Amino acid sequence: MSAPAPIETDAVVIGAGPVGLFQVFQLGLLEIKAHVIDALPYAGGQCIELYPDKPIYDIPAVPATTGRELVASLMRQAAPFEPVFHLGEEVASLARQADGRFLLGTSRGKTFLSKTVFIAAGVGAFQPRRLRVDGIATLEGRDLFYHGSPAEDLTGRDVVVVGGDEAALQCALDLASRGLGSVTLLHRRDVLQAGAAALAEMQALCEAGQMAFRVGQIIGFDTRVEAGESRLSAVHVSDVDAQLHVLPADRLLVFQGLSPRLGPVADWGLAMARKQLEVDTERFATSEPGIFAVGDINTYPGKKKLIVCGFHECVLAAFGAVAIVFPERRTLLQYTTTSPRLHQLLGVATPGKA
Repeated sequence: MSAPAPIETDAVVIGAGPVGLFQVFQLGLLEIKAHVIDALPYAGGQCIELYPDKPIYDIPAVPATTGRELVASLMRQAAPFEPVFHLGEEVASLARQADGRFLLGTSRGKTFLSKTVFIAAGVGAFQPRRLRVDGIATLEGRDLFYHGSPAEDLTGRDVVVVGGDEAALQCALDLASRGLGSVTLLHRRDVLQAGAAALAEMQALCEAGQMAFRVGQIIGFDTRVEAGESRLSAVHVSDVDAQLHVLPADRLLVFQGLSPRLGPVADWGLAMARKQLEVDTERFATSEPGIFAVGDINTYPGKKKLIVCGFHECVLAAFGAVAIVFPERRTLLQYTTTSPRLHQLLGVATPGKA
C-alpha cells in the first residue's frame, strides 16, 4: 500500500507554546494557513508543563494571568484561522524540495509539504523522563504510556499511575471515578504536589476502596503472553524500607516530568550559536531562506528570553513569510481596529456596519 500524500500547507509551526500559538495568529492575519506540530500531547509548551497555575505579570495589558489562562486565551485568539494541530509528534526530518518547499516528516510517519517553516520550539522538544528499569522500554506504546492514558477502554484493567504531581493525581482520580478497574497511584514519596481539593478527593476514593496510594519505586516487572505478544502483568515496587511488593498492572501510566532536548533541529544544517538558532532581526529568518525561528529557540544581539519579546518576533516573521507564500502580492500594513478585511478574517463585525 502506498504512503499517504504529504499534507500541503502555507506554513508549519513547530511548537505549540505561547509564541507558537501567537505565530499562528499573526500568520492568519496575513491569510497564511498553518499546521502546528508539538511533541507534547497538548498545546501550551513550557507554560502548561512548568507553571500552569503560577502567576505571570508581564503580558501587556494583562496585570496577572497564569500559564493555563494565557494558553487558553491564545488558543481562542488563533481559533478564527482554524489551525490544524498535530500533538504528541516530533518533527524528525526536514529537507528542501526541488520546487523550493520543505518536506517535513514526523515521528508518527506524517509528512508535510510547506512553503515556510516557523521553529517556535522554545528550549527544545519536551521528552518524558522515562523509567530506569531494564527491558521495560519494550512495552512503550502498548502497556506503558508517558503523560497520558491510552485511547483504549480500560474497563477491568489493573492500572498503575506513577508520579506525584497534579497531572498524575488527576489521571488517577479520573480513572478511579469512572470505576473502570483497579487504580493505584504510586509515588516515591508520601507527599503529593496537588491542591487540597484533589487530595481530599483522593482520600475519599481510597477510603471507598476505589483507588489506592502506594509509596515506592518500580524496580522490575512481570509479563504474560497474550495473542503472541509479551504484555505487562505486574510491577515490582520497593518501598521506603526496601521491602518488595508486587502490584498487579496491565497498564502503566507514568508522569515523572519532562526534560527538553534540542532534538533533530540540530541536524538540519541551520546556523547555530550555543544550541540556539541564529536569526536576523528584520524577519527573524534563519540561515535557510523560508525557515524562521521565534522565541527561546533563537539568538541575536540583545536577545531577551521573554514571552513578550517572542510575540514581537512573530509579527516580523509573519511579514517576512508573505513574499514566499504570496510572491505576487503587495502586502500593506493593516490594523485590526479599522480593517474590514481583518474583521472578516476574525469573524467580527466592522464598527459602524450592520
